[in-house]
Amino acid sequence: MKKLLSLALVIGACAAVALSLGACSSTIPNRVPVGEPFPEITASALNAADGAEPVTIPNDFAGSPLLLLVGYVQDAQFDIDRWLFGALDAELEVTLREVPAARGMAASLASGFIDGGMRRGIPKGEWGAVVTTYGKTADKIAKLTGTERPRNARVLLLDAQGIVRWFHDGGFSAPTLIDLRTALQSL
Repeated sequence: MKKLLSLALVIGACAAVALSLGACSSTIPNRVPVGEPFPEITASALNAADGAEPVTIPNDFAGSPLLLLVGYVQDAQFDIDRWLFGALDAELEVTLREVPAARGMAASLASGFIDGGMRRGIPKGEWGAVVTTYGKTADKIAKLTGTERPRNARVLLLDAQGIVRWFHDGGFSAPTLIDLRTALQSL
C-alpha cells in the first residue's frame, strides 16, 4: 500500500511539474486570427486509449463548423467549463472540441500522465470531445492565438473550410456567447 501511495505521489508530482514547466514556456503575444486558416494538427482524443484513431484538425471536420475551446494551462479549465455550459445552454448546433495545448518538452514527456489525469476527471462518454496536444503541436496553436493571459480559454469558431471566423480570448460572458451564436448562424 505504501508503495502504491508513493508511486501515486511521484506520478502526481511529475504531472504538476510538467504542467508548470509547460506554462513557463515563452509567452507569445496575443493576436486575433479571424480570417486565417487553423493550422493542420494531428492529436489524440482521450478515447485513444480505447483504440480511437488520431484526430486531425481541421481536416477531420471539413464540411461543417467546428468550435474549439483551447486551454494552455490547467487554470484555463474554469473558463473552458463556462464556455461548455454556455454552449450547451444556448443549444449551439456545432461540433465542439476541447483542446488542452500543453507546450514545452516537460509536458510532452509527461503526456501519458496528464492524459490519464484528465481521463480520471472526465466522464468516459466525453473523452472523444477532448483532443490533447503537446509540444510542437501545441506551439502551432499558440502561434495562431498567442498565450498572454493563459488562464483565459481561446475560443475559435472555424467554418467548413477550417478558416477562423470568430475568436475570443477575453473570458466568458453572456453577451459574448450571444455574439458567438450570431457568428455561428451566419455560417
